[in-house]
Amino acid sequence: MPRNAKRKRKEAAAEPVQGTREESPISSGGGDIVINEELSGLPKKSNGIPAAVSMSSPPSSPGSRDPKVVVCIPAYNEERAIASVIANSRTFADSVLVCDDGSTDKTAEIARQMGAEVIANPHNMGKGAALNVLLDYAKSLNPDVVVTIDADGQHDPAEIPRLIEPILSKSADVVVGSRFVRGSSTDAPQYRKIGLGIINALVRSDGLTGVKDTQSGFRAYSSRALKAISWCEMKGFGIEAEQLRKASQHGMRIVEVPISVRYNGVHKPSKKNPAAHGLELLSATLKLVAEDRPILFLGVPGVLLVIIGFAIGINLLLTFNETRYFSIPFALLMMFSIFGGTLLSITALILYAISRLGHKLERQ
Repeated sequence: MPRNAKRKRKEAAAEPVQGTREESPISSGGGDIVINEELSGLPKKSNGIPAAVSMSSPPSSPGSRDPKVVVCIPAYNEERAIASVIANSRTFADSVLVCDDGSTDKTAEIARQMGAEVIANPHNMGKGAALNVLLDYAKSLNPDVVVTIDADGQHDPAEIPRLIEPILSKSADVVVGSRFVRGSSTDAPQYRKIGLGIINALVRSDGLTGVKDTQSGFRAYSSRALKAISWCEMKGFGIEAEQLRKASQHGMRIVEVPISVRYNGVHKPSKKNPAAHGLELLSATLKLVAEDRPILFLGVPGVLLVIIGFAIGINLLLTFNETRYFSIPFALLMMFSIFGGTLLSITALILYAISRLGHKLERQ
């Protein structure tokens, strides 16, 4: 580990924390979810972003060692911001890993020049695929903590100590840098906040009731949590929700801490407009939640459709008995409701059986 990194880490540990912390445990699935809300009394840097909180750890003993921290950065066409993200992350990390996800610019070249270890995907495979590669490789380095951070510069690497502190103090397995807890700050546009609110509500319906920001890419994982979430099925942006679900199912303690996130002035290489991106994220989230809770999201609507279909059918028979008039459009609607509802209900039962089997195999 570079000497300057160790020195910075020790300096951070010596800084007194001015703010207070509120902790409220919330039960969720298999894991304990706690919201850590660092108040605004934290010292500020010159740019207004809260300074990193101290990394409190037990007093060092003669045989102790500094914790090994690995930072993972998925990147796609981020040549404008990747250098500063890597440089600032190295201050708090032993290793910085970058997955170049099929970039067509100089992202990989710049990352190597900045001292990061680069893993290159042959083509653009999505953020989920890039994180899978990074976390799987990070396991081989035997880290104490792994931090994931976006490559576009919207996150401040100086807040890495704040994320890893709960893990080093053994009070959490997964730490989410949240935009929606007290003490956080963001200049996100209103449409993005509304969209994230919908996505967060969907994910929370899957049992993660205590997590306010399920889509944050700025996170920290303990070595124990890393083994549980290092390979996910989602290849796109739905991976954040899947990682939280896996962590909860394995009984991991999930904590949120406030972070500063900026959107103004951040270069976005993607040509996808916000509406298309939002629909892609919504679709991935619906798929994830439906797979995990098929009875709620498929079975219940299916039963309701069947009931509606039978109600239409009874009304058709009563009308025909009184007037001898038979409505073909209503008859078609009845058939569609009963058939569609039955299909949804059967699909829900099949997915439920598969989901239970999958969870049983994971626990073994």
